[in-house]
Amino acid sequence: MSRELLLITPPFTQLNTPYPATAYIKGFLATKNISSFQMDLGIEVTLELFTARSFARIFELAEGMEGLSDNSRRILALKKEYLGPLNQVIGFLQGKNLSFARQVCSMDYLPRASRFDQLDDLDWAFGHMGMVDKAKHLATLYLEDLSDFIVECVDPHFGFSRYAEVLGQSANQFDELYATLQEPPTFVDAIALGILEKRIAEVDPKMVCFSVPFPGNLYSAFRCAGWIKEHFPHLVTCMGGGFPNTELRSLKDSRVFQFFDFITLDDGERPIELLANHVLATEGSKTSLPLLKRTYMLNDGQVFYNNTSTLPDYRQSEVGTPDYSDLRLNEYISVIEIANPMHSLWSDGRWNKLTMAHGCYWGKCTFCDVSLDYIKVYEPVAARMLVDRMQILVEQTGTTGFHFVDEAAPPALMRELALEIIRRGLQVTWWTNIRFEKRFTRDLCRLLKHSGCIAVSGGLEVASDRLLALIDKGVTVEQVARVTRNFTESGIMVHAYLMYGYPTQTVQETIDSMEMVRQLFEEGVLQSGFWHRFALTAHSPIGLNPEAFQVIPERAEVTFADNEVPFRDKTGVDHARFSFGLKKSLFNFMHGIGFEMPLQDWFDFKVPKTRVPLDFIATCLEADDAYQINPLGRLIWLGSHPEVQEHVKTKKGRRREMSEWTIHTSGDTWTIALDREIGGWMQDFLERIRPGAGPLITWKSTKAEFEELGFGDFEPFWASKAVTVLRKAGLLVV
Repeated sequence: MSRELLLITPPFTQLNTPYPATAYIKGFLATKNISSFQMDLGIEVTLELFTARSFARIFELAEGMEGLSDNSRRILALKKEYLGPLNQVIGFLQGKNLSFARQVCSMDYLPRASRFDQLDDLDWAFGHMGMVDKAKHLATLYLEDLSDFIVECVDPHFGFSRYAEVLGQSANQFDELYATLQEPPTFVDAIALGILEKRIAEVDPKMVCFSVPFPGNLYSAFRCAGWIKEHFPHLVTCMGGGFPNTELRSLKDSRVFQFFDFITLDDGERPIELLANHVLATEGSKTSLPLLKRTYMLNDGQVFYNNTSTLPDYRQSEVGTPDYSDLRLNEYISVIEIANPMHSLWSDGRWNKLTMAHGCYWGKCTFCDVSLDYIKVYEPVAARMLVDRMQILVEQTGTTGFHFVDEAAPPALMRELALEIIRRGLQVTWWTNIRFEKRFTRDLCRLLKHSGCIAVSGGLEVASDRLLALIDKGVTVEQVARVTRNFTESGIMVHAYLMYGYPTQTVQETIDSMEMVRQLFEEGVLQSGFWHRFALTAHSPIGLNPEAFQVIPERAEVTFADNEVPFRDKTGVDHARFSFGLKKSLFNFMHGIGFEMPLQDWFDFKVPKTRVPLDFIATCLEADDAYQINPLGRLIWLGSHPEVQEHVKTKKGRRREMSEWTIHTSGDTWTIALDREIGGWMQDFLERIRPGAGPLITWKSTKAEFEELGFGDFEPFWASKAVTVLRKAGLLVV
C-alpha cells in the first residue's frame, strides 16, 4: 500500500464527520498523479480510547489517586457500570445498532455523573417518537462524563474537539508548547503514536503532511511530528491548514523546525505540489534552495520564507473533486450535546464538505481577517461543476448530505445551485453559512428548500444597528428579522452567531442586543444561536487600525503565533461579566422557555432596563416582501402538472369560456379558475419555466408577452387570486 504522501488530520476536530482539508488535497493530488493516503487520526484515537479495554486501564491508573473530585470518585466507584455498555454505546452512535436506543432510554441504564445535572426535559425536547435522538443525547452526556474523568486523571489536555487548545491559542512565543513537548507522552498521546506507527509502516510514505485547522489540533500535530523525527528521521514532515494560515505569518523561532521541515500558508494546492515534486525528486535533481510557494523552511539555520516560485495558484475549477477514500466513513460517531435540532447539525450525522466559493463575496466585516487570502480572494465555482462534484461524492461515499463550508455563500450562486440540483432530480440534503441580506426573499428561500436546503447559519453579531454599521455588516436588525422569517417559513432552520464586547459597545447596547435576540426566538424566526466574545485579531481591519475603533492593543514580541491580540477597550466596560447571563439565557431561549423573565433575572449584578420596544421584532415582521417584485427576477415553476377542465360559465346571459385547474402539492390541493385563453397560455408557460426547460424568463419579459398577446395589463393579473394561489403552489420569482 505504499503511497508517496501521508495526509493527517491530527486530534481532534469532529466526531461525526471528517474535516475536509485532506480530502480536498487528496483530490487535487490525484489530478497531478501524486499518490497519497489520508487519515483522520482524531476519530481513530477516539475509537481506541473509548473502549472497555482502554478505560479499564484508565480506571486502574486512577485507583489510589489522591485529591480526586467528588465527580471522579463517583465515576470510579461505578466503573463496572461505565465499562459494561461502553462498546455498545459507541456502536450505537456509529449507527450500527439503533434498537439499542430503547435500552439507553430505559430508566438509569447509563450511569450518570455531573454532565447529567442539567438534563433537559427529554419528552419535551425529543417528543415521544424521538427515541433515537433522545438516546444519542443521553449517550453523549455519558461520554462527556468519561471525558471529564480523562481530563482529571490521565490527560489534562484532553477534549473531544479542542485537545490542548490553550497551548495553541495566541501563543506568541513557542516556549510553553515546546516545554510541554519535552514531557513524556500522555495516555492519549501514546494511543495516537501507536496508531501512527502502524500507519507509517503500512503506507511507507516519503512525506507526512499535517493539516492543522484549529489551535486544538496544534499540540498533537507537533507531538506526532516530533515522534516521526525521532523514529523515522528520513521522513519529511510538513504542516499546512487554517492554523498556520492565520497564526504563523510572523514565524521566527527555528525550534519549530525540529518538528516540521516545511510549513505552507494559504491555499495548499500549488505549495504542496511544488513541495512534493521537490521531496520526490531524485537526489541528483534536488537544489539546495528549491523553488517553492508560501513555504517556511530553514536556510542556513535561519527561518526562511520561501516564495521564490512564480507559478500562479490554481483556480477553483482546476483543483479537482474532494476525495474521501481511505477515511473510515462508517465509523464516525454522531452525538447530540444539547436538545436543539439546528445545533445538532454540527455534531450529528455525516456530511460531505464542499465549498461554493473561495473567499467571501462581502469581505468587509471589521472583526474578520479580510486581509488574508482565504477571505480576500473571492472566486465562485460554477453551479454545474458543484453539482458534478456532489454527484461524484454521493457515489463515492454513499452519503447524500452536504455541508457547504463557505465564509458566506453567495445568494445568486445558491439560487443557481438549487436550480441545477432540481434540474437533475437529485435527492440531497444541504446547509451552509450566509449573510442575512435582503436578497433572501420568501421565494428564494422556498427554492432553496425545494432543492434540499435544511438550514443556514449566519452572523447577526451584535443586534444593534449602530454597531452593525460599525462592523460594516451591511445589514440591519430589521432586515435580519425578515430574512430569518423567510427561511423559517420555508422550513429552513436558522442559527445566528452572536457577539458581545465589540469595541465601543456599551452596557445598554449589550442588554438591548440581548432583548433583540430574545424577541427573535420568541417570534420563532431563530432556532439556534451562540454568543461569543469579540476577539481582536491581527489581520482584521480593527487589528490593522485599532485607534480608529478606540481599542489599545497590548502586543507582545511575536516569534511563533500571531493572531488574537490582547487589548483594552477605551470605554472600560467589563464585558466578561455578561458571558454567563448571555449564554444561560440563550440556552433557555433555544429550548423555548424563559421569554417572560425580566432580563435582569439572568444576571447576578445590576443591569439597565432595555430600551427596545417589546414589539420591535413583531413590528419588523409585519412587512411582507411577497409583492415587492424584481422585474428582472427569474420565474420558476416547481409545482405539479395541473388537472384542467374546461367549461362554459353563464352569468346574466353572458357566456364565458373558463379553465378550471386543480393543483396538488405535497401538503395541499389548490383550485383556480382562469379565462380559457389565458389558461391555455398559462399551461404552456408553466412548462417553459420549469428548471432546465429552456432559456431564462423574467417577470419583465413575461409581462411583455402577456400584454402583447392582448390579455390586458399584467400587473392586475399578477395580483389576482389565481396567481396568488399559483404562487403558493410553486410559482416563484427568484
